[in-house]
Amino acid sequence: TRSIYWVEQRPTEGGRNVIVQRTPDGPTIDRTPAPFNARTRVHEYGGGSFTVSGGTLYFSDFVSQRLYRQAPGEAPEPLTPEGAWRYADGVVDPRRNRFICVREDHTEAGQEAVNTIVSLDLGSGEAQVLVSGNDFYAAPRLSPDGSQLAWMTWNHPNMPWDGSELWVGEIGNDGALEQTERVAGGVSESIFQPEWSPDGVLYFVSDRTEWWNMYRWREGRIEPLCAENAEFGRAQWVFGLSTYTFLSPSRIICCYTEQGTWRLASLDTQTRQLDDIDTPYTDVSSLHAGAGRVVLTAGSPTQATAIVQLDPDTHALTTLRRANDLNLDPGYISSPEPIEFPTAQGRTAHALYYPPTNRDHTASAGARPPLIVKSHGGPTSAALTTLNLGIQYWTSRGFAVLDVNYGGSTGYGRAYRQRLNGQWGIVDVEDCANGARYLVERGDVDGHRLAITGGSAGGYTTLCALTFHDTFSAGASHYGISDLEALAGETHKFESRYLDSLIGPYPEREDLYKARSPIHFTDRLSCPLILFQGLEDQVVPPNQAEMMAQALRDKGLPVAYVPFEGEQHGFRRAENIKRALDGELYFYSRIFQFELGAEVEPVVIEHMPPP
Repeated sequence: TRSIYWVEQRPTEGGRNVIVQRTPDGPTIDRTPAPFNARTRVHEYGGGSFTVSGGTLYFSDFVSQRLYRQAPGEAPEPLTPEGAWRYADGVVDPRRNRFICVREDHTEAGQEAVNTIVSLDLGSGEAQVLVSGNDFYAAPRLSPDGSQLAWMTWNHPNMPWDGSELWVGEIGNDGALEQTERVAGGVSESIFQPEWSPDGVLYFVSDRTEWWNMYRWREGRIEPLCAENAEFGRAQWVFGLSTYTFLSPSRIICCYTEQGTWRLASLDTQTRQLDDIDTPYTDVSSLHAGAGRVVLTAGSPTQATAIVQLDPDTHALTTLRRANDLNLDPGYISSPEPIEFPTAQGRTAHALYYPPTNRDHTASAGARPPLIVKSHGGPTSAALTTLNLGIQYWTSRGFAVLDVNYGGSTGYGRAYRQRLNGQWGIVDVEDCANGARYLVERGDVDGHRLAITGGSAGGYTTLCALTFHDTFSAGASHYGISDLEALAGETHKFESRYLDSLIGPYPEREDLYKARSPIHFTDRLSCPLILFQGLEDQVVPPNQAEMMAQALRDKGLPVAYVPFEGEQHGFRRAENIKRALDGELYFYSRIFQFELGAEVEPVVIEHMPPP
């Protein structure tokens, strides 16, 4: 039997990420001592911040971005020197006593960071560049016998879900790569999660058939494993994502999504038979196998995300750790209804509808609740069905919530994902507005009390909806984008050319960037807005929210601006997460003129007319 390791984000410890070990006999222990924070900033979004070999941890520390080694029972010791380097997605090469990972080099001031795959000598820490020349790398994976290395790569202006490549190379006597070749992928094929089987066959996920399906590369040929109109991959925003794992050369445990719901399944690699495994979960990810068992993260509309162990023979499930230990009364939990609704150009879009639910309160006859339309970030991401306390906060307080998987979202195939190409700020906004109208026409919600909220890219959709449409009468932008030109000029390397596909190349299509930037059309804004912003945000700098707030002040519209010291792109500290929710609730209570059931800390709303 072997230990199981995972990372926990601790809002009560200032958002610190802690590596936790569950020992074979059951107890869990924190392995990361304070003040260490196991989080990498490669691609800014990170992921793949640690790996384990023989009980020794290798992890990236957030403050220094140095790679540390921590043997059992010992304090962490630095493996890499001080400097402007970042490390992620590593694997130990025991045969050569080295660590292979993605390195991001920020040592040249004023220049774009340089990404490579490097090996680090576990004795000296000396770095050797193994693969270089492209803009991005991910998933260096050693074959079981240590003779080959597989990896993913892509170049500007592509994102990994647009087009990426899978490569393989032989490892020579000097540790360098020889005879490298491209296995699959290209500018219009997205590769996900290369993985070696126990008998040394390379597997991967590709969307070459419009859906992220599973394939293997054997004897120079690519073989499909199961052709399904379903997604076996996810948008690779962070490193280390995993939707399948090997129990043996002939058996894979995997997960896939159809119509917004994730399922667990068993795949026979010889017969290619896919059999669903019955579970109570609707979201499954991060699959890893070892010692005859599978560990994964999973959740459902009534269960928060948890780390779960699966017995692959009996299909028995054991919960090892929940994201929180709250035992919520089902009478306060709203379960989502997946809906499809008509939208622009005769298309259909997808969303999750949560009715207000609170066993202690019943709406008066004929009353319709206010609606909050939630626009997810990314924008290449997805609204998931797992219990989300941020949504339940609203539904337990009398709001309906529509979590929209607008065109561009993942989980519905490549064509749906590409609806947003050249159309960001249009398709997403139309889908959010049409989803709200659909619920009004269906009689579910009050058409005079419609709000829209979102973070990051979802904040941009929110600001566009309030500026260019008149469906909503209030909104909340959490670190949202108001000026696309500023974003194109100021954002980090990973996303620096993302807008090429979403809008068009810049500056060649400067006209589109201006036309779709809410900051230039504040004269069209006619409804109240609250903005939340981290002051250390490198992805969407604070001046974007500040410019928008000033524009509303100049118009005399009700506006609130809530900045957070020490927060970056997304809020990690418990007190700030709470403040943002309560502040948004207080704001809506004043705009929609309803009494709050419990006292919340007010926010300053400028130009708010007296009740």
